[in-house]
Amino acid sequence: MTDAMLGAIIGKTGADFRLWSHHAERVELCLFDERGETELARISMSRGEGDVHHVFVEGIKEGARYGFRIHGSYDPGQGHWYDPAKLLVDPYATELDRPFVYDVRLGQFGVDTADLMPKTILKAHKALKPMMPLGDRAGFIYEVNVKALTMLHPEVPETQRGTLSALAHPAILAHLRRIGVDMVELMPITAWIDERHLPPLGLTNSWGYNPVAMMALDPRLVPGGVKELRETVAALHAEGIGVILDLVFNHTGESDVHGTALSLRGIDNRSLFRHVADDPGTLVNDTGCGNTLACDHPFVRQLIVDTLRHFVLSAGIDGFRFDLAPIMGRHWDGFHQDAPTLNAILEDEVLEDRILIAEPWDIGLGGYQLGRFPPAFLEWNDRARDTFRRHWRGDGGTTGDLATALAGSADLFAHDGHGQTRGVNFIAAHDGFSLYDLVSYAHKHNEANGEENRDGHNENHSWNNGVEGETSDKAILKKRRQDVEALLSTLFASRGAVMLTAGDEFGRSQGGNNNAYCQDNALTWLDWSKADEELIATTARLAAMRQRFSCFMDTSVLTGDGDVSWLNTDGLPMTVADWETPDLGAFAMVLAGIDRETGKECRVAVLFNRSPEPRDFALPAHDKRKWRRLETSRSAAKLAVKARSVDFWIET
Repeated sequence: MTDAMLGAIIGKTGADFRLWSHHAERVELCLFDERGETELARISMSRGEGDVHHVFVEGIKEGARYGFRIHGSYDPGQGHWYDPAKLLVDPYATELDRPFVYDVRLGQFGVDTADLMPKTILKAHKALKPMMPLGDRAGFIYEVNVKALTMLHPEVPETQRGTLSALAHPAILAHLRRIGVDMVELMPITAWIDERHLPPLGLTNSWGYNPVAMMALDPRLVPGGVKELRETVAALHAEGIGVILDLVFNHTGESDVHGTALSLRGIDNRSLFRHVADDPGTLVNDTGCGNTLACDHPFVRQLIVDTLRHFVLSAGIDGFRFDLAPIMGRHWDGFHQDAPTLNAILEDEVLEDRILIAEPWDIGLGGYQLGRFPPAFLEWNDRARDTFRRHWRGDGGTTGDLATALAGSADLFAHDGHGQTRGVNFIAAHDGFSLYDLVSYAHKHNEANGEENRDGHNENHSWNNGVEGETSDKAILKKRRQDVEALLSTLFASRGAVMLTAGDEFGRSQGGNNNAYCQDNALTWLDWSKADEELIATTARLAAMRQRFSCFMDTSVLTGDGDVSWLNTDGLPMTVADWETPDLGAFAMVLAGIDRETGKECRVAVLFNRSPEPRDFALPAHDKRKWRRLETSRSAAKLAVKARSVDFWIET
């Protein structure tokens, strides 16, 4: 392996095609007509230094369609899947002429797949000058499924719905501005394929976490290619909103031993995927998806870094979220914080200032690595998620854990001399219950997924407020609204970045389905006609509050040394007995910071009351000041907090 540029490089008189493979006997470049239907030529490539196969094609121009065929041993028991009948996609493809569509023929040896496979479009992309990433490490991240967000929006033209460009529509931008989004995190928009069990069920993958080509944009979501991505990012940047791409570098959609050869498997399966020690025919499945990329292999490492650089330089992307990120730090003996691939990202001059977010777990041995990524990485904090849920469900003994999560999870992140939180706090994400379903269903309801409700997590720390699922009971609906508002308030009061999945700000429901990856339909498409305007207003108010007061945007963990006081309802410091009271219903978090509206120092009291009755707080005020509810001009000696709610007061 060398540091040579890979992929197709367009020159003045033609293009140079370069592909790495160690075990291949011979590689052929296959050229197609402008429709990608007829194979025009097969050109043998020469093996060069570092197992890079290359050929220069005179006269070929941008827009040409191509793929590869590779000759070698077909011996899956030895980890080799070479079959020249299989047309393979360039792993450095940036645009494809069509999406991947699963077909059983893709997995059949000796069956030609040229008519089934996308063709790579030869493209050159002008490099942008990278700007400093927009957004703050403690900002408000809005997780977006592009199709689900825009498919039913009444103001987006029908021809634009479901595509990336719809995010730049004035109606979508206005909504993002209204609720105070700092960064959108786009669920995968790169090319993926359906899992093979879905087509027989009449289902399709709607999340995109089953990739084939890491750089190539999926034509279903981004029909305009890199240009559409670049223009959409620019439109969001113009509104002060950063863009994070959710990328999958842990497996490919080529699946298990019964899967397909679409790209990397057909290029060099034995080198590029993990196999059981001394058994090259058995794939390691640390991802639950049938295979695991060997991210410590030099080619995979270069592909990952080059992919990230491409998205920054060609489209101005501000940062990345990495699915099942421990895979990227895995070696044969487990996860390493200083793994070469993680270091290569951190040390790259284009990537060194990007926002990096790890999903810090996989299902392999030692796969749970929350708090153990390098300091430059933010991490999805599922421990905070579960604590927020369990506290508001009413579980006993959660007060101390809640305070720890609110303070930035020092137990996870404040070690080895680091005093900053790196947590991305959330209550619900794409994977699991929606926020509204969390307070409406005590159990998952995944029957529509065709697996007899066996899929998805069984323990969701959820509750239904008296009735499972849909109801017209106004009292129960009121309780659910209260609980959603309390959860939102808790989230936005926590230290660290906060993340909300699109639609959770207005009460989206998935009918209790907590694994809706295969529901590309009205179950997951946001129904804007049913948007709860009061919840939207609550979200907007909470986001504005975070921006106004430095005590919420500061990323240093709270220590109690002048930055926070934990008080009981009498305004006295919490005692050990208070902390250990299993059913403690109410307590206060009083924060010191700067009011950015006035530029003055201030104290903000966050009052938590999960009990079923209203509670009064008597908080001490300094220097004859008074406490005033944040959204009103009314001050009071007794701070009244409604049942099942969180209230915010400022000392004036």
